[in-house]
Amino acid sequence: MARPAALASLAANEQGKFWEYHDKLYAEASIVPASIDKIAAELGLEQEQFKQAMNSSRMQQIVNNDVAEAGSLGVTGTPTIFINGRKLKQRSLQGFQAMIDEELRKLN
Repeated sequence: MARPAALASLAANEQGKFWEYHDKLYAEASIVPASIDKIAAELGLEQEQFKQAMNSSRMQQIVNNDVAEAGSLGVTGTPTIFINGRKLKQRSLQGFQAMIDEELRKLN
């Protein structure tokens, strides 16, 4: 549901409701197709404009560009964490600490 969620958030932005949409979307226990329209209705978005924006080639291209950029950076999902431009592979507390310490040593 990542692509529909991204398109819906961009469509909500067209009506000035990006962050409101974002917050409600992330508050959902599980994002399903019905969530997309339900949240738009809850926020009072104009439904036809919302659906047209979601399905527009312009929105599709924005998401496609973001996906391509993420792929070029090695991002395969969320969250992906970078420390000083390096992708964190060991996402434990020890992994974070080791990479931070390594980056701090580079400063000396």
